[in-house]
Parts: sequence; C-alpha cells; structure tokens
Amino acid sequence: MPEIKLTDVSFSYLNRKEPALAKLNLTIPDGSFTAIVGHTGSGKSTLVSLIDGLIKPAAGTITVGTTSVGTDSKKTELAKLRQHVGFVFQFPEQQLFAETVEKDIAFGPENLGWSEEKVKAAVHNALVQVGLNAELASRSPFMLSGGQMRRVAIAGVLAMQPEVLILDEPTAGLDAQSTAQLMDLVDHLHRDGRTILLITHQMEQVARFADQVVVMNHGRLMVDTTPEKLFSDSRLLAANHLDQPAAVRMSQQLQEKGIDLPLTLTIKQLSEQLAPRLGGKE
Repeated sequence: MPEIKLTDVSFSYLNRKEPALAKLNLTIPDGSFTAIVGHTGSGKSTLVSLIDGLIKPAAGTITVGTTSVGTDSKKTELAKLRQHVGFVFQFPEQQLFAETVEKDIAFGPENLGWSEEKVKAAVHNALVQVGLNAELASRSPFMLSGGQMRRVAIAGVLAMQPEVLILDEPTAGLDAQSTAQLMDLVDHLHRDGRTILLITHQMEQVARFADQVVVMNHGRLMVDTTPEKLFSDSRLLAANHLDQPAAVRMSQQLQEKGIDLPLTLTIKQLSEQLAPRLGGKE
C-alpha cells in the first residue's frame, strides 16, 4: 500500500487572491483511515484533488508510493497518481450514464485497456465489494434506489482496483439507514486493506471510523491528530468551527455532574461505560 506525502505544497486558483493551500506538509500512512475536516472553503477538496492528480501544485511535491509530482509535472505523470488513487465525488450517482449497471462499472477498466475477461472479473468483484446482487448488473442504474445508485458509482471506482480511496461527503443526501450501510461499506473497504481519505462534516463518522484527522482552515493545515485528541480540545474545535460528536458532549455533561467517565467518542462506547453503573455494578 502506498504512503501519501505532501511536502511544502501550495496551490492557488486564478480567481482568488488567497492561496487555496499554503505550504502544506502532511503524511498519510499506508492503510490508514484519514478524515479531512474543516469549514466550506478550507481547502479540503483542493487537497484531495492534488492527491488524485486532477490538478498539480503551484509549489512543493506530492508523493503517492513511488510516484512523485511537482510544479513541472506533465499530464502523463499526474495520471500515474490515478493508478493508485480512486476518487468518489460528492453525489457520484449524478455521474452515472450507461444503460446498464454492468456497463457503467466497466467503463473505467475498459478505458485502462484491460482484456474483456479482466473487465468482467473486475465488474463482478466490484459488485460483491459494494454488496449489490449480481442480478442488478443488467438493470438500468437509474431504476435503482438512491443508496443503490451511489453503490454503483462507488463500484465503478473500485473496479479499477485503487489502493487509495478518496470519498467526498459520501453520505450527503442519504437517509439514516442508507448512511449507516454506506459507512459500514467504507469501513469494510478499509479493513480489507485500502487507505481511506474521507471528507466529511459528520463528526460522528470521524469519531467512529477515523484513526487520523486532518483539520483544514483557510488553506492551511491546522492540526494532524487523532479523533481522541481533537474532540478533547474544545478550543481547537471552536477555532475551526467543528462540532463535538453527541457521545463526547454527553460524556462531558455527565462528568460535570460528578460521574467519572473516560472520553467516549461513540454512543456505543458511552453505553458500554454506563451499563455497569446503571445495573448497580462497579
């Protein structure tokens, strides 16, 4: 699995006075689950677009595995990053276009020049990975539910077998059940060995799934930390307009009432801490 490293990376858009990213240094370990958080316009999307090779830095170097790109890199060199990285855009179902699920998922592998047999195997494996029945392969993706359509779009990225998967607000617009199912899928993909980069405004997702949190603010890296350290620092959260997960707020309120509890990031952890006390056990 490739490590991702950004060294003194800056980037500016032509229509903006301030840089979108300024002298950013960041290492994302191979196999990690990294959440990227910050207010709108903080530089999150620019950061992952650079990692995916969609744009090139104005300064600095981006390395994914053994592939490095910089200010003078050509499009072919940027494309090498995408051999490692898959990008699931926000509302990816809006990018579906083919008449069947199978054809939509096969589009990427076919454009990589894979053989027909390899493409079929990739489509089948991608369907299995996202938990869709093989019978859906011949159906129109536009006849599926919203959650299923999003899984088809993710399958189209997974079919190209990326080692790194970037997801930009993957649960935006989904109901609670579909959100839970999709995040369980992302967690499974991580446990299966992929490096995950998740852009999200949902702090509960950060608390439950991430082992690394990157906080962006006005194009600058404010902190690279763990969920535990982030959510225990109320000043850092306030300065970057981030909320605490519900479990953290509840555990702190209980602590203020004299109930000695460790910091708990999820409702499940909180219930496990409280269960013995409510049952009259120490």
